[in-house]
Amino acid sequence: MIRGFFRLVGLLLLAGGFIFMVYDGARWVADQTLRFTRFGQFWNDIHQSSQQAVRIWVESNAPWLWSSVDKLILDQPVFAVLGVLGILLMVLFRPRKPLIGYSRD
Repeated sequence: MIRGFFRLVGLLLLAGGFIFMVYDGARWVADQTLRFTRFGQFWNDIHQSSQQAVRIWVESNAPWLWSSVDKLILDQPVFAVLGVLGILLMVLFRPRKPLIGYSRD
C-alpha cells in the first residue's frame, strides 16, 4: 500500500518535471533565449517562508551542507530536480520480482 503511494508521488513528480521542461522549452521558442526556471526560484515563488525555515534548520545542524549541497540543488533547473526525484522514488519503490519456485501463501 505505501509502496504504491510513493510510486504515485514519484509519477506525479516526473509529470511535474515534464511540465516544466515543456514550459521552459516554450519560453525558449518565444524569447529565443534559453533560460531555465531554477528550483530555488520556484520554491521561493511557491512558499518563501518554508525555504527560509529549511535554510535555518540546515545551517543550525550542518552549516557546511547549506553552502555546498543545498545551493547546488537550488541552482538546478526545476525539471531536472523533479525528474530525478520522481525516477528515484519510482525505482526505489518498484514492485518486487516474483520468486521462482516459491509460493507466497
